[in-house]
Amino acid sequence: MIKLIRRRLAVAVPVLFATSVGMFLLGASSPMDPAMQYAGAAAFTTSPENMAELRANWGVDDPLPVRYLRWLGNLLQGDLGWSTTRHEDVAAVIGARAGWTLLLIGITLAVVLAGSLLLGTIAAYRRGGLLDRGLRAGAYAVESMPVFWLALAAIAVFSLALGWFPAGGLTDVRATGTGVGDVAHHLVLPVTVLAVSQTPWFLLFVRDSVAESLRDDHVLAARARGLAGRTVLFGHALRTALLPFLTLVGTHLPELVGGSVLVETVFSLPGLGAVSVQAALGSDFPLLAAITLITTAMVLTANLATDLAYTAADPRVRIDG
Repeated sequence: MIKLIRRRLAVAVPVLFATSVGMFLLGASSPMDPAMQYAGAAAFTTSPENMAELRANWGVDDPLPVRYLRWLGNLLQGDLGWSTTRHEDVAAVIGARAGWTLLLIGITLAVVLAGSLLLGTIAAYRRGGLLDRGLRAGAYAVESMPVFWLALAAIAVFSLALGWFPAGGLTDVRATGTGVGDVAHHLVLPVTVLAVSQTPWFLLFVRDSVAESLRDDHVLAARARGLAGRTVLFGHALRTALLPFLTLVGTHLPELVGGSVLVETVFSLPGLGAVSVQAALGSDFPLLAAITLITTAMVLTANLATDLAYTAADPRVRIDG
């Protein structure tokens, strides 16, 4: 495992470096002037001398390699820069909102894994039946629906028509704090929408993997010994199918993060997703670059954790990649 971690770090460092270069070049190619963005409305009334001094202090006119190395050095020291759209430190913006995004993704991932494992296993056990055909048809239908469309449809039905759940935000407008019950009530729709949009691939994968495992020799032998169907299904077939399922979880995480951006935007949640959209629309390079690098690091870490879990679950498996 130590060798695996070293190999993954050897890959992660170049990936993060390439991502930082790409984000910096993207920001440098923007027609927006960082000094003008920082000054805001005052830029139209500030004297040219003051603007020139501001540009000199920021090093806006320095050569591109010099600006990149200065920005990279600040990043390595923990200085993520100044958000031109939020008018505060990037670290403060991310620190105040990352927790809500992690909460949304964490709860959604738990719901997706539990639901897909249970439904996929049952569908495989009753393959060809009405439940199996219905789940597969529903999975293919949901997979073709954009997540923002599902979010808008959920708001129209469950918020506007039925009034069961709030249409957005984390707390009631009259609330003076963030109570657990209030937050949970507001997260029902966002979590459900994001989970429904991410479940199809997991469900279909589990269904096919378990169906294949049911034909393995050790599963057939367990049936021949007279073990209960539930024991054979969950104790033998599902356990065999879990190993490739772990890999799917790691590779699917970027899509889950991308879906959370749209869900947070539609439901007006104060997470990193909505802030990322605002940063992109406002050409807020420091904030957008920091979020992109953090997201990339999270995905790389999740893939490493998946590989470690895979080798821990089956010591016979050796990952050389």
